[in-house]
Amino acid sequence: MSPNAAPDTRAVNVLKGLIMDATRKANSGHPGGAMSSADFAYVLFKDFLRFDPDDPAWFNRDRFVLSAGHESMLLYSLLFFRGILTIEDLQHFRQWGSRTPGHPERDHTPGVEATTGPLGQGFGMAVGMAVAETMLRARLGADVVDHYTYALASDGDLQEPVCLGAASLAGLWGLGRLIVFHDSNKIQLAGPTNRSDCANYAKVFEGFCWQVIEIDGHDHDRIRKAVADARLETAKPTLIVCHTDMAKGAFSVEGDFNTHGAPLPPEEIAATKKKFGLDPEAQFQAPADALETFRARFPALREGAAKWRAGLDAKVDADADFTILWREIKRAPGNRKLAWPEFAPGTKVATRKAWGDCLNKLAGQLNFLCGGSADLDPSNQTVKFRELATVYGTANLAGRSLAFGVREFPMGAIANGLALHGGIVPFGATFLVFSDYERNALRLSALQKLPVLHVFTHDSFYVGEDGPTHQPVEHISSLRLIPNMLVLRPADATETAACLNVALTQTDRPSCLLLTRQSLPVLDPKKYPAVADGARHGGYVLADPPKGKPDLILLSCGSEIHLALETAALLTQYKVRVVNMPCMELFDAQPQSYKDAVLPPGVAKRAAVEAGRGELWRKYAGCDAPVLAIDHFCHSAPAAVLVKEYGFTPENFAGMIRERYPVK
Repeated sequence: MSPNAAPDTRAVNVLKGLIMDATRKANSGHPGGAMSSADFAYVLFKDFLRFDPDDPAWFNRDRFVLSAGHESMLLYSLLFFRGILTIEDLQHFRQWGSRTPGHPERDHTPGVEATTGPLGQGFGMAVGMAVAETMLRARLGADVVDHYTYALASDGDLQEPVCLGAASLAGLWGLGRLIVFHDSNKIQLAGPTNRSDCANYAKVFEGFCWQVIEIDGHDHDRIRKAVADARLETAKPTLIVCHTDMAKGAFSVEGDFNTHGAPLPPEEIAATKKKFGLDPEAQFQAPADALETFRARFPALREGAAKWRAGLDAKVDADADFTILWREIKRAPGNRKLAWPEFAPGTKVATRKAWGDCLNKLAGQLNFLCGGSADLDPSNQTVKFRELATVYGTANLAGRSLAFGVREFPMGAIANGLALHGGIVPFGATFLVFSDYERNALRLSALQKLPVLHVFTHDSFYVGEDGPTHQPVEHISSLRLIPNMLVLRPADATETAACLNVALTQTDRPSCLLLTRQSLPVLDPKKYPAVADGARHGGYVLADPPKGKPDLILLSCGSEIHLALETAALLTQYKVRVVNMPCMELFDAQPQSYKDAVLPPGVAKRAAVEAGRGELWRKYAGCDAPVLAIDHFCHSAPAAVLVKEYGFTPENFAGMIRERYPVK
């Protein structure tokens, strides 16, 4: 045994006491897994994790992701040991306004690297962080970037397909500085894992090109050796399978699956504390000797962080090329000044093609723009970026094109991890209909306030012959329902660039860019001057009647803006205003005076059109307004046939409007 075995065991027992007390006081939480993971998590934080005790956001810190977010009290207790949280924070676990919510939230609690809880995604985000580390190290140098990414995954995490998809990519990419602890306590919320899983994850991960180490997850010497061996393997990520006991150390319920999701009874806690050598009557015990044992490495950690900062300052002073790159990764997105391609009025360009042209233009402007498609490079127009930025992999760590394969959900989680790490501008692309595969990662983008760019092409039934499986109907509206998410649907190539400019200058919101497969006319900026910049307001007046105030407003966005303009030309008996609404979320955030100027309250006659669900348009058009939309699954046929069958013609839309608003 290590000479520090007794003090370390005492410190772990103190951790477990805090876990039991906090979950009991909250009458809510998950103590069992937190207790089964306590030994190896403690050893990692005490003996290996590199951080600055005085600055949780230090750039070159090791990242730790608690993918098993239900074990949050373990992380909070370790952050208390680090001096980031207080006993009062632990006492307010899961309470209103506390820094210790039920699952870790990265913008809420210092020291929390990622918002976790939806199982499997923390693992995927850790993969993204590890990718970011390798990319930045290749560009900035190992003297500036040389940290590790650690994650703690539960049995439930590994059952989620998003975890396995991300793991396959991590092995392909040879992420040698990614080390994942698998808390293999063989228990999940509903009971033993063998009721629902027969997988041998050691063999699975070996098949994914990982190094796998199996240990007793309660043996501190074995844990230390496993971490040391994992750090020696530079060509593969490492999975450390820690065979543990649920609620390890509990007096009478060790191994009981009921401890997974419910606080221990008071008498069980008292008996367990007595077994641990703690006062059975006292709560939230934090003896000084346990904290001193944990913090023994703090002087060396502070010295290492100070040395790194001094080296960074010297490199900035001596290396002009490095300084340019360093300033770029530290520059706030809102300060980016980007140049965009120009598109000739009157030509026809699919907005997905316009996105590809913009992406190619960006490749040389944003040195840390990184991403790719879910096996749809030609369709998503990312082939040229792949050629310009080169494919990322073990032989090319400076590459910025990520070959995600058919893995939409892992793509979204990895993109979130890239953003969480910092220094990388991430994007991912697929068909809009497949946003459902990625949806929970999109939600975590928004919840974590990450400026990730999610690109979705083939945005309507105009996909045509591919049929209903590939024709999105509800997806546009569905994405608009996610709080803190910008959904941008440009009307033409010029507005595609404007929407991208909006997305890439966000600081705390992700963006979904929805693009057409079919070609659209490029609007003439002389006739429609607002198209060049109106997207930043979310909605704007695209066209007005030549004389007088409007008495009818047509609302639309995306490809249907052109239908609205053609319809307006047929409605000669009205004074028609056409309002383009590429982003409802941005429009809703405008001052009321601006919104009233675009949609004058006195103009009650309104109509809207979009090739998707129409319900959300009624908050602008009115409950009884004509809304031409799609509320059914579509059919396999050429797009021109579908246009007529579904009534997406100027004649039909104009007829709906005349019927609703007859001119007397």
